[in-house]
Amino acid sequence: MKLNSLLIGSQTPILRLKPTHSPNGFLPRSIRACVSSQDLQGQSIAVIGLGKSGKAAVKLALARGASVVAIDHNQNLGLLEEDPHFEKHSGDLRTVLGNFDGDLLNSADRVVVSPGVHLENYGLNSLWHSGKQVMSELDFAAEILPKSIKVLAVTGTNGKSTVVTFAGQMLRQLGIEAFVGGNLGNPLSEAALQCLPSTSSGHKFQVAVVEVSSYQMDIPNKYFSPSVAAVLNLTPDHLERHKTMMNYAMTKSRIFSNMTDAKLAILPSDNHYLNEAIDGLKNELNLSWIGNYPGIKIDLEEKIANLEVPALGIDSQLKLDAIKVIGTHNYYNAAVAALSVVGLGIGVDVEAIGSTIEKLRPPLHRMQIVCNDSHGITWINDSKATNVDATYAGLMGLKGRKSVILLGGVAKVLDGQDSIGFERLVEVLNNHRCVITVCNLIRKSISTQYLEFDIPLFFLFGQFQLIMLHICMMSVLLVRIVRCVNSEYIV
Repeated sequence: MKLNSLLIGSQTPILRLKPTHSPNGFLPRSIRACVSSQDLQGQSIAVIGLGKSGKAAVKLALARGASVVAIDHNQNLGLLEEDPHFEKHSGDLRTVLGNFDGDLLNSADRVVVSPGVHLENYGLNSLWHSGKQVMSELDFAAEILPKSIKVLAVTGTNGKSTVVTFAGQMLRQLGIEAFVGGNLGNPLSEAALQCLPSTSSGHKFQVAVVEVSSYQMDIPNKYFSPSVAAVLNLTPDHLERHKTMMNYAMTKSRIFSNMTDAKLAILPSDNHYLNEAIDGLKNELNLSWIGNYPGIKIDLEEKIANLEVPALGIDSQLKLDAIKVIGTHNYYNAAVAALSVVGLGIGVDVEAIGSTIEKLRPPLHRMQIVCNDSHGITWINDSKATNVDATYAGLMGLKGRKSVILLGGVAKVLDGQDSIGFERLVEVLNNHRCVITVCNLIRKSISTQYLEFDIPLFFLFGQFQLIMLHICMMSVLLVRIVRCVNSEYIV
């Protein structure tokens, strides 16, 4: 793989980044879609999986003039043609729930697959290998994104939602209109829908900041081509689907597959799976590393990020001392977001981004400070922790604080083990006041180490847990916990 001479430790001469003019108005505000709004007229599209991404793909296909069959195995879902959001397209739309005839897919001109649908289901793998146009929702949307829109894409096992959120906040604070979504929040199909000439919403954006999951890249993308892309890290996750770490790394690395030379690719400097995976790519990329040069190094003591990418003329320091988000891992998240935004080439420099650091906020329910009470206790909502590594990183950022932690999220059984791994949190949790969890797997995992667990553990279950996720420790039902937390016998 030719890498424009940007290897780790490269001694390429440094080009100083010169201040640029204000980003406001730098990118064209008149945006035209890559295709006409009716480019799929006369074609039939099958969309499989009717979660948020699938429904967005259905809307986009209908807006592009296609007739659509919407498919989901869940028979309890409502028919889309009876949904008010799809009423005006009811003549071109049919919903099929539960078992269905495979000819529906064979007869479709295209098959669009939602991220939650495995290629081993519905004969999709065979269909794709037969030459049928089978594509991800992400790629279906990317096909019609205007070329003038810069795409900043982020993937990785942990931290991708935070980096995407930070990048979106940086851009918006600097007056640059940005769509923030993908695997986080709004599917990319919703962004593409806004760009169609027939769309009356009138909302235009200059940058799309897109969180990308490995599931969205199971099918190699043809049209999704970021201007900047980052793989933040790679630890065991989703192995029930990807089987091996090498497969997982290869899938993650597909985020770079359509990028041309001079585009910025950011990776961790010490992951041999990713290093091997990118060796198989034929593209020419400007590689930058998290933890090495060219790329990002952080002085945690001084709270300064050093950003050096000579090929792009980047050699600057980003002060992080004003950041209010919990955890030193968020210094890296902020620095990666900053380098990614600068790498877009939209007239933003590191100095300008420095003015946004103080206002950065994490995604909701992820190491989110709910309040600091009169007893000096910090109440933390981490109810959307996605796995044990993400939670551990957040808890390490709480060193020196006494906290009550709402611990939740989707606990995943580790490959080849009976445990979800949350028992490794016992040591760091013991530094705090109390743990509340709404996840039974997490409760059981921590309880296996109960003799070593010295603080109260409360488990909320049934419908009550859904309520608690919203009121997040603010209910009078937690008076009992507060009394326990503030009692003198708890250290």
